Amino acid sequence: EEDTLTVQMSLTTADLKVPQKIKADSEAALEGLGKKVVVRIDVQAPAQPVGATGAPAMATTAIEGVKHIIAVASGKGGVGKSTVAANLAVALERSGASVGLCDCDLYGPSIGLMFGTQERPLADSESGKIQPVERYGLRLMSMGFLLEDGAPAVLRGPMVTKYTQQFLRQVDWGDLDYLVLDLPPGTGDIQLTIVQTVSLAGALIVTTPQEVALIDARKAVSMFHKVNVPVLGLVENMSYFLCPSDGKRYDIFGTGGGQREADRLGVPLLAQIPIEIITREAGDQGLPVTASAPDSEAAEHFVKLAESLRQVLEKTAAPC
Repeated sequence: EEDTLTVQMSLTTADLKVPQKIKADSEAALEGLGKKVVVRIDVQAPAQPVGATGAPAMATTAIEGVKHIIAVASGKGGVGKSTVAANLAVALERSGASVGLCDCDLYGPSIGLMFGTQERPLADSESGKIQPVERYGLRLMSMGFLLEDGAPAVLRGPMVTKYTQQFLRQVDWGDLDYLVLDLPPGTGDIQLTIVQTVSLAGALIVTTPQEVALIDARKAVSMFHKVNVPVLGLVENMSYFLCPSDGKRYDIFGTGGGQREADRLGVPLLAQIPIEIITREAGDQGLPVTASAPDSEAAEHFVKLAESLRQVLEKTAAPC
């Protein structure tokens, strides 16, 4: 195009040196044409071997010292998944368990804000492992701790895989009863990397009651089924709103959607969590409501969710 020559390639490789060399060699071969040369390479990971069920054949293993790894997922954004994950982790810790929380949403990390910290994690000089940030008795890891304030994470497939694996394998999580993974919305690279890297005890699917959210929640459930990860249950967030002035209930996003979907999928509806101003304010202030107001009705919903999760794990999921 005019003074610019653009070359677009698509490569399938797990070795990052390969596209780097091809790009450099291509630019060198074309530089004598008297045009500006732009070489773009789209790198894709090699296809995984397929098992007998049609799902990717995975050699997942446990994280040393961690009993249960729980994925908190959603089919779409905006359903309050990170709020649920943060308060669930605090509620589990308040029950006497040792808990870690890994923010696996590399593009939109929010756990640092919700816990009021942007502390940079340090690496242990002997083991080389990253030391998680500690807050409210939890061990935390997030891409937000590694970025400058407001800086975006500009990552493509191989780097996304690398960082996700580092967060799981190269962080010194220590001995934990629960490691809660706050997944990004959707069914992309990060989710597949996680299910192919570590043995999950199961997944919680967060949705809101309306059909437009349930459509995407089904996709998340389907993904976990295909990779043989048990779905422990659904959490219906923003289930309803109780007006503070008169106590009247408003079903802003409809009613009954979470229960109907749970019945259809054959999994329990673990919680119906209402919209509450105190929960939003606490998250914005870096004080999860289960930590800042543990005796409030808002916190009680997450405490009950934690108890329901423990009961489901006792019945259906063995420790990792």
